[in-house]
Amino acid sequence: MSMVEDVVKSLGFLCLGTRMKRIGERLQADTQAIVDAMDLPVGAGQCPMLAAIDRLGPLTIGDLAEALGITQPAITRSVNQLVDLGYLAVKPDEDDQRRKIVDLTESGRDLVEHAKAGIWPRIEDAVRDLCGDLPGTLLEQLAAIEDGLATRSLKQRSDDRS
Repeated sequence: MSMVEDVVKSLGFLCLGTRMKRIGERLQADTQAIVDAMDLPVGAGQCPMLAAIDRLGPLTIGDLAEALGITQPAITRSVNQLVDLGYLAVKPDEDDQRRKIVDLTESGRDLVEHAKAGIWPRIEDAVRDLCGDLPGTLLEQLAAIEDGLATRSLKQRSDDRS
């Protein structure tokens, strides 16, 4: 049996984005497996949206997109799914009828409380266990990458070297 080289891993910084995406997809799939095993009736990818509204209160679609760093069309799709499931409600903003306010329904609040009590801590503990022996915390490492990209894009860094 031959072992094929993990080219993305071997190329280091050249493929950092691809490697991080791959890690993110794996973490998301593993999180979904935990969510499924615990019978949470929403997808793992929808949990951050529910957590954001729980933490910040009712939000517009735009504010929710900004809080999560996700595009508005993706937020709108997820909001619509969660409205259909009865966990979110959308109403017009009293000050600007064009803006929509998203909030948890009573069922949504119950779902979030259930997730906060047993499911989300389990996921957090599993990720902490995975990352516990890394030099520096993974969160610090990711924050430094995100802060660095916010300061100067890869394009800008490439242009600086040419």
